[in-house]
Amino acid sequence: MKNGFKVWSRWAWEHWRNNWLVDKWEDGNICTDQGLTDLLGVYFSGDTQKIAWYIALFEDNYTPLITNTYAIPGYTECEALSETTRPQWDEAGAAAKAITNSANKASFTFTAAKSIYGGALVAGGTGAATIGDAAGGGVLFCVSQFTGGAQAVVSGDVLKVSVSLSAADS
Repeated sequence: MKNGFKVWSRWAWEHWRNNWLVDKWEDGNICTDQGLTDLLGVYFSGDTQKIAWYIALFEDNYTPLITNTYAIPGYTECEALSETTRPQWDEAGAAAKAITNSANKASFTFTAAKSIYGGALVAGGTGAATIGDAAGGGVLFCVSQFTGGAQAVVSGDVLKVSVSLSAADS
């Protein structure tokens, strides 16, 4: 008999240019120690639940670690975006051991050419919606690095992403 509990996510990406789909792919993630500790604290210990979750992009070839935190994410967040805040992860409620924002994908419009390497799901703190924020006591739940390498974008390109979280008895 196996004992255990597993939490993971799948990130589905779309790269758009001039209203044309350039590329689409999926990647997995790592859940950080901070994210899993927050999950346990909220569910089993009465810690304050984070209501609003946001998606951030990173622009350096950084390999995420389970020890990364909101305050020390390890990556450099992309700020060359026309959005003034991080897009909110607008999920549709949990069902069948999963939760996703696939009905309302997060969207990022670029204002400069960049190489994008992945994304992160963050919450909490006073500035969690602020692009580039790493203060205010937030939580870095999970990070997804592109397995196929950097995605090159130019000004006007749009990346859309849906993040699906799942849980299972392992």
